[in-house]
Amino acid sequence: MMDFKRLSYFLAVAEELHFGRASARLGIAQPPLSRQIAQFEKQIGAILFDRSRSQIRLTQAGELLQERAREILERVDQTEREVRRIGEGVAGRLRIAFVGTATFGVLPNIIKAFRLAHPDIELALSAMNNAELQRALIQREIDIAVARPAIEDPELKSETLIEESLVLALPDRYANVPDPLKLGELRDTTFVLFPRRPRPSYADYVLDVCKRNGFIPASQVMAQDFLTAISLVSVGVGVCIVPQSVALNERTGVVYRSFEGFNPGTKLSLNYRRDNRSPHLFGFLALARKVARM
Repeated sequence: MMDFKRLSYFLAVAEELHFGRASARLGIAQPPLSRQIAQFEKQIGAILFDRSRSQIRLTQAGELLQERAREILERVDQTEREVRRIGEGVAGRLRIAFVGTATFGVLPNIIKAFRLAHPDIELALSAMNNAELQRALIQREIDIAVARPAIEDPELKSETLIEESLVLALPDRYANVPDPLKLGELRDTTFVLFPRRPRPSYADYVLDVCKRNGFIPASQVMAQDFLTAISLVSVGVGVCIVPQSVALNERTGVVYRSFEGFNPGTKLSLNYRRDNRSPHLFGFLALARKVARM
């Protein structure tokens, strides 16, 4: 393997074509420099300098190495800077996955603030359900999972980002219905639940809320994800129970109402591996906490 220190010595001699001037430039004595060059030639298996005359000259091998040496050393220096910046948490990549309902409310503000504060850190964003989030964290495919509610696993740490109430997403034919509604009055209405799989999931959480309010929806339609569910509501298929933050974003064909009765609310959580010591992770967590408190 090429010794980068000796390569820098070689480049100094090649540019000066004089051991005395090169040693002064490098801040070392001439005899040690001469030995380093001789050992370097032995290491790479080629004579780099023609010492047969009073003034040394580069051999063909030396000319080729001089041409490449600057690029090699520049790349080494650039790599060291990039690695250092990643280690300091000011460059690199952070992989974040989230449940669909997290795209409303505080998460977009956190992402925007993080990008503004750390423009050189690439954010890889993807949407997943809770089961996929857990698997991806365990397999180290992502760094942070924004889940609803927390992901329970001994390998993971979880902290609550926000707590919010549940509200009803209704087709706009309910636009003139007063707020709040009694949830039990919707017992004969079709409830759109999500996700379809895997189970148990948020769908089962909603069914439990209904049960605690004295009924099980007589008609249920399963949607694979939140976006599909809210689209079904917009075309009048049924009603859906969603986090309150969803109501902050208008959707054609959909109105939102609070409801009377048992409402346990819901939590959005940050989840990550216990053994992840990345400065990018801790920087994101600190900023997320700050934005969530605003």
